[in-house]
Amino acid sequence: MIKRPEADEYAPYYERYIKLVPSGDLISHLRSQLTDTLELLQPVPDMKSSYRYAPGKWSLREVVGHMVDTERIMSYRLLRVSRGDATPMAGFDEDAYAKEANYEAYPLQSILDEFSTVRKSTLFMLERLTPEAWGYWGTANDSKFTTRALSYIIAGHELHHRSVIQARYL
Repeated sequence: MIKRPEADEYAPYYERYIKLVPSGDLISHLRSQLTDTLELLQPVPDMKSSYRYAPGKWSLREVVGHMVDTERIMSYRLLRVSRGDATPMAGFDEDAYAKEANYEAYPLQSILDEFSTVRKSTLFMLERLTPEAWGYWGTANDSKFTTRALSYIIAGHELHHRSVIQARYL
């Protein structure tokens, strides 16, 4: 069982994500999140996936695309740290990524397929980590974190955005 990270294992900003992750087996939770998110979003008609709840806000497609991009980045960070690479990593501008990704040009189902592929890749990596690797430390965006914290951030970030989707898009 992967224990919940302590507050000193991540930047305070990420507390809002980590606190959303329920107790229990993290890897099982990440696996069930994939099923839950797909079951929630696959029935959404493609026309509705361009909806923005306010001017200047992302469309549903862009929110899901942001989830994909962020998991990809956090998984990359997790890969490097879990392999003992302590080289500091840069941050990223989520709005610039969303703009350049052009998720509006793709059907929602295509973006969901991408989300599924990225999540499955994350799961393969997490399932193969050594017990020691969960406690390794790294730096990104000038903040220190552990492999364990990154895995919880991935789970919490998805839960946060799924909640936003349910409240504002569906």
